[in-house]
Formats: sequence, structure tokens, C-alpha cells
Amino acid sequence: MTYHLAIGDRTNSSWSLRGWLLFAGFGLPVEIDRARMKSQAFRDMLDAYKPAQLVPAMRIDAGGQSSVVWDSLAMAETLAERHPERGFWPADPALRAMARSMVAEMHAGFTDLRTDCTMNLRHTYPDFRPSAAVMADVERIDRLWTGAFAARDAAGMEGNWLFGAYSLADVFYAPVASRITTYALPVSEPAAAYVTRVIESGPFREWREAGLAEKYVQPGYDLDLEPQPWPEPCPAI
Repeated sequence: MTYHLAIGDRTNSSWSLRGWLLFAGFGLPVEIDRARMKSQAFRDMLDAYKPAQLVPAMRIDAGGQSSVVWDSLAMAETLAERHPERGFWPADPALRAMARSMVAEMHAGFTDLRTDCTMNLRHTYPDFRPSAAVMADVERIDRLWTGAFAARDAAGMEGNWLFGAYSLADVFYAPVASRITTYALPVSEPAAAYVTRVIESGPFREWREAGLAEKYVQPGYDLDLEPQPWPEPCPAI
């Protein structure tokens, strides 16, 4: 059996990052197909992932047959079902229910944050001024994260991810951590510590370094503000 994953530009496609972390974050091998978003090559790439029209998309080749899963949440559930030993969801039932709810909310919501603060892993914008709607999204996320930390600690879970061990909740909120970094969005100290953990983790750094090596700037993602470098990373986690 072979997994194939279609992705777009690494420095800008937040959903591609989520798709890739479904594999890299849990030690699953995958063959990558990549193309620049909005290009003919992108459309050609997705011909092998029909009926998908967007990324990420996953194709499973096994026993001479192929099946395609073309939504990040559907991909997550498919992999969790196929590989229960990898711990995609928290083992504790109460934490698992909370993690599922948080992932679903991320998958469907926070439109203002996602629209005004597109993912940009090339530099930061410390002079960015978020709207009230963006800050409402950020404050909601901060409450969700701190609630997860409290539930994790109350359950005696080891580890510093949202629910102790790395889980799908961390996959789905990784691009949020990047947005908080890029746009210098204010969050609580516990949330800021979590953001640092995400952007300094090995898989995230590997993704960002690969994106920078592509040396491509997707039009429409840079702001008309003075850019600053990303924070210097500590040793990879």
C-alpha cells in the first residue's frame, strides 16, 4: 500500500501543511506531488486525484486499486481508522471528545482570521493591526487552547501538546500558530508558549525550510507592510 499526497505552495498553503502533518507528525511514509497553486500544473496534478479540486488530497494505492480522499478532515479520520496504533486522537475519551470538537471548529470556522491573516512562512509583519473580528477569532482559539491545557493537566497526561501527546488537534491548529507568529497577534502566555512549541517542532521546521527552498512568492500573500524575519529557532523539538 502506498499513500500519495497532493499539496500546493508550502509557504502559503495552510491546508497543504495540515495534510502533510497528517503523515509527518505520526511517522507515516507518503509520496508527495506538489504544484504551484492556481497554475496549469496544479490542475494537471489533481487529474490524478479526481474528483478532488483542492489540496490537500490523498490517494491510496493498494492491491491494484486506488481510492481518493479529498478533504483534510476526511483524510484525518481515514488515517486514524487505518492506523489506530499511531495515536491520532487522544486515548482518554473525554479528551478525545474535546479534541474532535476543536478540530471540527477549526475545520469549519475562524473565517476572519483565515481571510485577513493568510499563511505566510517567509517573514513576519509586526506592524499588522488586526480587526476586531480577527481578534475575536484569536481570543476564541486562546480559550480553546488554555481549556485543552487544563483538561490535559487534570487528566494527568504527559507531554506539552494540546492534549499531552501529539494529536490531530495539533495538526489542525499548526497553521494558526504560524499566523500568530507572522502577524504578531497577541495571545496569553500559555498560548504563546504553545505557538513556540509548534513552530520550533521538527516537522514544522522541515516544512518551512522546504518552502523557503522553493524560492517562490505566491501573488497576493505579501502585505504592503515592512516585513521582518521569522524568529530564530531554538534546537528542533
